[in-house]
Amino acid sequence: MDNEKQYIFDNPKNIQRVLYLLYACCGLLVILDFVIHRHVSHPWENLPLFYPIYGFVGCVILVLVASWMRTFLMRPEDYYDQDNDGQENNDNEIEDNQAALSIAAATDVESEKEHLSEIRNNNKGDRNVDA
Repeated sequence: MDNEKQYIFDNPKNIQRVLYLLYACCGLLVILDFVIHRHVSHPWENLPLFYPIYGFVGCVILVLVASWMRTFLMRPEDYYDQDNDGQENNDNEIEDNQAALSIAAATDVESEKEHLSEIRNNNKGDRNVDA
């Protein structure tokens, strides 16, 4: 356990450094917003801190819309464990299906070989045929 490879973000100090760098970049951009002259198209773009506020409001709206969409897009936890009738598959049915597939696979080896040769032959045909 002692000789496991250490990655850069395994150390909490490195995470703090990245967060401080992010905060410094955000602060620098806010200061530059007051210093740099922008050529604006609309008068509201001249408001101080317009773009940071606009971005924050946009992210909040995005999160609210996503949480609203979750109410009708979310599926039950066992959604993929159910068959077409909404009934849960039990383990016995799955085991029976697997056994039947293995028996069918053992008896159909010859037909499988024929099928594979047909697939290979279909790849060699003329692909510019009008349908």
